[in-house]
Amino acid sequence: MKRALVTGGSGGIGAAICRRLARDGYHVVIHANRNRSKADTLASEITAAGGNASVLAFDLTDGAATRAALEALCDEAPVQVLVNNAGIHADAPFPGLSEAQWHDVIDVSLNGFFHVTQAVLMPMIRTRWGRIVNISSIAALSGNRGQVNYSAAKGALHSATKSLALEVASRGITVNAVAPGIITTEMSESAFDAETVARLVPMKREGKPEEVADLVGFLCSDQAAYISGQIISINGGML
Repeated sequence: MKRALVTGGSGGIGAAICRRLARDGYHVVIHANRNRSKADTLASEITAAGGNASVLAFDLTDGAATRAALEALCDEAPVQVLVNNAGIHADAPFPGLSEAQWHDVIDVSLNGFFHVTQAVLMPMIRTRWGRIVNISSIAALSGNRGQVNYSAAKGALHSATKSLALEVASRGITVNAVAPGIITTEMSESAFDAETVARLVPMKREGKPEEVADLVGFLCSDQAAYISGQIISINGGML
């Protein structure tokens, strides 16, 4: 059974991805840091439904801690599907953006990608099959007021996606990014009211986490073996 690691796996989109990959037959390793209890609950839910899941807790902004956790994991068996989903917001207009807000957002989204992906890549390469999906944002494609830090982090992730895809293409590994628009999560509930959604989204509704998960599931499948280095936005027609 192939193993799939989903960082930030207990959040709205992350949990939907974990459930989808479990239904697709993967053993899902749910990464958590501060939300260990939510990750444990999700793992129990997946197991009760007949799937396979476990929880691995570490701070992905800490390179040494990430390497230690993932080397131990890969000593058991390689991770062949990696979904870099972890990310945070710290929004503010740029003139008022603090140094901590800038570094914290980039640390999770971009440095976290580096720490996690580098730690699992060589074991994945040795299997000659792998899928890496980086969860980005429409903000990296269109920009967004008050999110210069977030847009910068996710935009850099797009460039990293394309470059890494070139490096590992001959090893049977694909690397893609998914850039969601407005998706129904706890985070979006306080940010977008129905009127705003209707104005911004041609489909007049928010997307569902399960719709993002379905796209990720496809990209992780054998059917997507010839898709790599792509940035695919799922946004209801916003772009």
